Amino acid sequence: MRRVILAILLAAAGVLGGRLAVGDGVDPLDGRVTRVVDGDTLHVRVSGRDETVRMLGIDTPELHRPDTPVECGARAAASAMNLLALGRRVTVRADPTQDARDRYGRLLGYVDTADGRDLGEAIVRAGWAEVYVFERDPFERVRRYRAAAGRARGAGLGVQRHCGGDFHSSS
Repeated sequence: MRRVILAILLAAAGVLGGRLAVGDGVDPLDGRVTRVVDGDTLHVRVSGRDETVRMLGIDTPELHRPDTPVECGARAAASAMNLLALGRRVTVRADPTQDARDRYGRLLGYVDTADGRDLGEAIVRAGWAEVYVFERDPFERVRRYRAAAGRARGAGLGVQRHCGGDFHSSS
């Protein structure tokens, strides 16, 4: 009986451990960006499978939201992210203060290039994203992102220049 219970516990631990290690945000995941959906969502090929990654801490103009017109700057934000990310080797890192996945099943994380560039911070610095804090639960990199956003606003970059600072308007 003890052997059966031990076998069940070990099997459960193995399944749980495997599940967590392959994309639920516990360990960093290395992969390659295969597609840019928009300025804050990417497809990353990880261990032979495709993961949709919603980058933590940022919000960009909507390009593909159902029943929503394309927002001002959405195409430019997607193009900027395309230049920054497409085809690059990246590491997706979880934030222990945030959920591992969103309500759509997308992996939530920071996306860092092999040379150490934080793609979320980079798109904020370019002015194509706002800092986004979900349910008033600050993420670990929030201070860096807010500083980058302040510099972009001050320089009149991205959404400031092309949309008067409001990307929730139609393009």
